[in-house]
Amino acid sequence: MPTLERIMPVIGAPCWVHLMAKDLHAAQSFYTDVMDWKFRTSTLGSNFSVALAHGKPVAGVGCCSPGGPPAVWTPYLAVKNADDTAGRISEHGATLAVGPLPLGEGRAGIAADRDGATFGFWEGPALAWSVGRGSAPARLDLQTRDAFEAAVFYAEVFDWAQPPGGCTVDYAHDHVLIQAAGHTVATLRGGGIENHPDPGIRPRWVVDFHVEDSKRAAAAAVAAGGDSSPVPSLAGAPNDAFIIRDSDGALFTVSDN
Repeated sequence: MPTLERIMPVIGAPCWVHLMAKDLHAAQSFYTDVMDWKFRTSTLGSNFSVALAHGKPVAGVGCCSPGGPPAVWTPYLAVKNADDTAGRISEHGATLAVGPLPLGEGRAGIAADRDGATFGFWEGPALAWSVGRGSAPARLDLQTRDAFEAAVFYAEVFDWAQPPGGCTVDYAHDHVLIQAAGHTVATLRGGGIENHPDPGIRPRWVVDFHVEDSKRAAAAAVAAGGDSSPVPSLAGAPNDAFIIRDSDGALFTVSDN
């Protein structure tokens, strides 16, 4: 099996997305049916796998310990020093949940921001992957209570808008664009409601995948034991986009290429 290309990611930018599922084999079966992904073993161990779309890495799928946290899709942002990032997360009022821990060729941690949205951070080389291009997620959005307040928090933690290199922040009238080398890598939007009974409305990072036929993917999700519903147009999503809840309850969206 050929070795997947690794690169040093842009510091502060999303460098991977990962699902921690309750049952690895069941999750692989669901995403094979819904997304037509193939899976290969990961260098991180038997509880981790890499999902491939058209032969290229698109996401990670792993298995959490019994009784662990709910299944969730989590974006990882690249950092120079995981210990420094962990310190800034705590200093700015967020919650450090895991790590930093050694993992393969790097170090990783998981945290929740001040409104409860889960994110990860990664120090080290990463698979060749980029938001919005090739087989990577079409879009990463932060659905949060206040986009501008969230932008300040993430900028302080991940050194956004700190030259040279790294990410820049562009404030629009109702959302915030995060860019790297002129390319949008994330969008921060308001509208999230803390403690809402519907987890789809709570503050969270939204991982959106491009598919050839979003309606087919939504129907396949229901047939595979999940659920789907159209994305409200006011969420800034493209037409023919669907929120999908997988068989473990993890949320993601799909939209047409």
